[in-house]
Amino acid sequence: MIDVGGGEDDLPALPGDGGESLPAWLRETIGELRLPITLTIAVAIVLQGLLPRSLSPGPRWVLPGLATILLVSLTAANPVRMNREHPLLRGASLALIAIMSGANAGSAGLLIHGILTGSAEKRPTVLLGSGASIYLSNIVVFALWYWELDRGGPMARVASRRVHPDFLFPQMGAQWAAHPDWEPQFFDYLYVSFTNATAFSPTDTMPMSRWAKALMMVQSSVSLITVGLVIARAINILR
Repeated sequence: MIDVGGGEDDLPALPGDGGESLPAWLRETIGELRLPITLTIAVAIVLQGLLPRSLSPGPRWVLPGLATILLVSLTAANPVRMNREHPLLRGASLALIAIMSGANAGSAGLLIHGILTGSAEKRPTVLLGSGASIYLSNIVVFALWYWELDRGGPMARVASRRVHPDFLFPQMGAQWAAHPDWEPQFFDYLYVSFTNATAFSPTDTMPMSRWAKALMMVQSSVSLITVGLVIARAINILR
C-alpha cells in the first residue's frame, strides 16, 4: 500500500508500475485554468438576466448582479489557474453557486406555475426561448455543484487530499486508455451535467456517493418537468 499525496485513504499500486507513478487525478497538480469556468458562469448569468421580467424572482438584476460581483472577486483571486486556496474563497464560490441555483430555481418555478395556471407567455417563440434559457442555466448550475463538491472541491483535488471519487469517470476505471496527466476538470463535469439533463440518467460517468446520486436525481427531475411542460404548452399554443 502507498500513501497518495497525503490523502486520507490508501490505494493499491497500479499494475506494472511498482507503485512509482500515479495518474494525475491521484496526485498533486498545478490546478485547472480559470477562464473556461468564468466564461461559462458569465453566460449563465446573462441568460438569467435576459429572461422576461415575469420569470425573474425579485428585482430583475439583483441576483445576477450579486452573482457577477462574486464571479469577478473569485476570478481576481485566481485569475489564471485554480491554485490559490482560502476558506473565504471557498465560501464565496459556494455562495455564487447557491445564488445562481436560487435564481434559476425561482425562474423555473414561475415558468411551471404560469404554464399550469394558463398565465404563461402566449408567444411560442418567447416561451420556448425562456424554457431553453432555464434549461441551459440548469445544466451550468448543476455542473458547478458537481465540480465544486466532488472529492472536496477543485482545490482539494489539486492537493490530492481524497482518493475515493464521488463521480467515477471512465478514465478512472480504464487508466490504460487515459493519458497519465488526465484529471477531471470543469468541462468534464459540464458534460456529466449535460448528459444527465438530456438523458435523464447517468451515461458514462457514475455517481458514487449518495449526495452525488441525490443531486443527479434532482437535476433529472427538474429537466424532465421543464422540458415536458414547455414543449407541451408550446404545441398547445401552436394548435
